[in-house]
Amino acid sequence: MDIKRTILWVIFSMSLVLLYDNWQRANGHASMFFPSASQPAATTASPASAPEARSDVPKAVGGASPTGTPAAAPQAAQPVGEKIVVTTDVVRAEIDTAGGIVSRLELLRHKDEAGNPVVLFQRSAAHTYMARSGLINGDLPNHTTVFAAAPGPRQLGDAGALDVVLTAEKDGVRLVKTYRFQKGSYVVDTRFDVTNSRAQPVSPTLYMELARDGTQVEQSQFYSTFTGPAVYTDADKYHKISFEDITKGKATLPAPADNGWVAMVQHYFASAWLPQTGKQHSFYVEQIDPNLYRVGVQQPLGEIAPGATVSTQARMFAGPQEEHMLEQIAPGLELVKDYGWLTILAKPLFWLLEKLHGLLGNWGWSIIALTVLIKLVFFPLSAASYRSMGKMKDLQPRMTAIRERYKGDPQKMNTEMMALYRTEKVNPLGGCLPILIQIPVFIALYWVLLSSVEMRGAPWLGWIKDLSVPDPFFILPIVMAVSMFVQTKLNPTPPDPIQAKVMMVMPLVFSVMFFFFPAGLVLYWVVNNILSIAQQWQINRMLGKGKTAAPVKS
Repeated sequence: MDIKRTILWVIFSMSLVLLYDNWQRANGHASMFFPSASQPAATTASPASAPEARSDVPKAVGGASPTGTPAAAPQAAQPVGEKIVVTTDVVRAEIDTAGGIVSRLELLRHKDEAGNPVVLFQRSAAHTYMARSGLINGDLPNHTTVFAAAPGPRQLGDAGALDVVLTAEKDGVRLVKTYRFQKGSYVVDTRFDVTNSRAQPVSPTLYMELARDGTQVEQSQFYSTFTGPAVYTDADKYHKISFEDITKGKATLPAPADNGWVAMVQHYFASAWLPQTGKQHSFYVEQIDPNLYRVGVQQPLGEIAPGATVSTQARMFAGPQEEHMLEQIAPGLELVKDYGWLTILAKPLFWLLEKLHGLLGNWGWSIIALTVLIKLVFFPLSAASYRSMGKMKDLQPRMTAIRERYKGDPQKMNTEMMALYRTEKVNPLGGCLPILIQIPVFIALYWVLLSSVEMRGAPWLGWIKDLSVPDPFFILPIVMAVSMFVQTKLNPTPPDPIQAKVMMVMPLVFSVMFFFFPAGLVLYWVVNNILSIAQQWQINRMLGKGKTAAPVKS
């Protein structure tokens, strides 16, 4: 048996299975391999710490339902408020005084296919995604309460920052929310001041949450990225929670901590609530409507005496998954840019890609340069692989003759094959092992290019105006198919006719797949293939590719 061909056959078969699995996930079906995107954590959300079922206001830690929102009550209609529009150099945000909700947020430096700013937060019939906050543990101001907005500037202009101050009072407890927008920043500093005007103490709990529907923002038949909540603490680290697990009640959450954050993640962009470090808080996640989910954090504010005020701070992030920026905002926040299980390889690859972009100023040429560097690093392994394949190709006539001679005696055939390998000093696995060693690196680079928001709207040259979308004229996929066909012709022809046909069909199958891949990914594969062809041709030439094979002894 040709072991090398068997391994390649297995790799090809697994590729088809994984493609089918991604197609299933893209169409809303369960994955065959990854039924849950969440990972085990310390504590499962319990009724005592999770939001109230069928209520749009969270339940307080400790089990008491907020006044007026019993478990069986339907979700209350959102009151009508004023829409305050705040514009900075990087975002345009809409704050609804009905609840003090950030109900719309546009990213001005990132455009959609129509050339308009990307809309991250919005509240409409088609899509719901917003940031909310309020108080629980009594009939207190929350995200269903109408706030009053203090006058002030709404355009950042030349100023370094602007504040939006919202005030609401309910049953003798006043909540003042202050949103501070800063120039060049996707982080909104938030301050909560709670004043008790009652005659008796109160013990409110502050909650901050992100609510959105379960609609996948972008999907492809051939690849998919995670959309949903994520939670991080120093103890339990980063883990994702799928909408499916929330629906089934299988979501797991970290134990209460004085650090960490909650987030909503989608391809290229994310939002997060970052509570004040050093303040004890707990986490919750819930499905509150058939297609509406939330993830949040609750922070007890302690007992507030009559006439006293307690203040706490938090930060809200909403923006692109720019790795370097996220690292500076909070520990672990860069992990919302999901490289999967190959993060340990992907992060240094992206670091190198960024450095090359700093030198070349173009992401397309940076991808090419990085691919060349990787090929140079793996040149000794690739050379060994191609030399082995070249020798195997020269031995092909003799191997075919042995198979024909001993086709009725498999044991004798294998003995003669092994004798031939020993005589010619050829390792049948020599062409595969170097390739297998390189596979994790190239998969990691695949995820780097797929996950990097820097590719959005980034041109390369000529017809490639955006490396994050498919080639509009399918030139790169066609070149990809041609390069794969050339590679197939340079390799030894499998003795099995079925395998030979499969190897010839593979370029067509993969070219169809790459028609739907982002141009940046296809560019990387095309360059990699061209370099591999040049290397393989040179090694075949050095081995005497055109020489006639040695005659077979009778």
